[in-house]
Amino acid sequence: MEKDIRRLMEKYNIRPSKSWGQNFLVSKEVKAKITEASAVQKDDLVIEIGAGLGVLSKELAAKAGRLVAIEIDKHLVSALEGILKDYKNVVIINKDVLKLDIKNDIIRKVCGTAHEANGITKGDVFIPACIKVVGNLPYYITTPIIMKLLEEEPGIDEIIFMVQKEVADRILAKPGTKDYGSLSIAVQYYSQPEILFDVPPFCFLPRPKVYSSVIRLIINKIPPVHVVDKDLFFKIVRASFGQRRKTLLNALFNANIFSLSKEEIKSILKSLEINENMRGENLSLIQFAQMSNVISRKLNTLNI
Repeated sequence: MEKDIRRLMEKYNIRPSKSWGQNFLVSKEVKAKITEASAVQKDDLVIEIGAGLGVLSKELAAKAGRLVAIEIDKHLVSALEGILKDYKNVVIINKDVLKLDIKNDIIRKVCGTAHEANGITKGDVFIPACIKVVGNLPYYITTPIIMKLLEEEPGIDEIIFMVQKEVADRILAKPGTKDYGSLSIAVQYYSQPEILFDVPPFCFLPRPKVYSSVIRLIINKIPPVHVVDKDLFFKIVRASFGQRRKTLLNALFNANIFSLSKEEIKSILKSLEINENMRGENLSLIQFAQMSNVISRKLNTLNI
């Protein structure tokens, strides 16, 4: 497979861009495992982020009702158009995914113009049974892309990404561990994450210096915890991890995210049986939700 990728690079005069963190997958085994893990069906809409040279695109397009291949590099887009020319259910978008409105620019537009018989149709509109996002993400923008897809809540059902192993470990981290942080809380609030398998550097061209992991995020229809004010909840989470060496009491007070005195914050923590000298890394998702809800009610009582 590496020879095939090298031939494509030569044919289309492609050189991996360091600035965009391009590492092309050259392992048939990994490609097969990702394809199997994605379990794409004929009624699915699949959004691929970082389509590259179409290694996964061809596999996904062969199984999906509709594939949207997003690629920021215009040189790769020219190659993709040739590589995927035989697949009539593919839309290629040459844009930065962080600047796209996933719901309006992709899902509604694509589903509103599809005419394939491969999906569930109502008139001339393709209605996907499931919306999946698949991609081999550049390491430097992994977290912004994941958070965009989760926070905008565009109606995605499942995400399967190849990410740096370190990021995967942070996503799955538990309270009290060094990897546990605001990313762990956010992803575990919005989804059920799991690491499917690790990928060594030699599976890419050029080879990265670190291992990668393929993760799956099954998006929660209902969050695992009840949160009264989601914006406040995430402000509290970020403040708690903003200065990891500070105690929870000092981190919350110094963050200036609400107008409560130190004594009032201390009283709230005491009512929840949370030690004020604990650090944010020791609190569970449930405890963050409970703390956020009590603070929210306190602020509403004070009309702040």
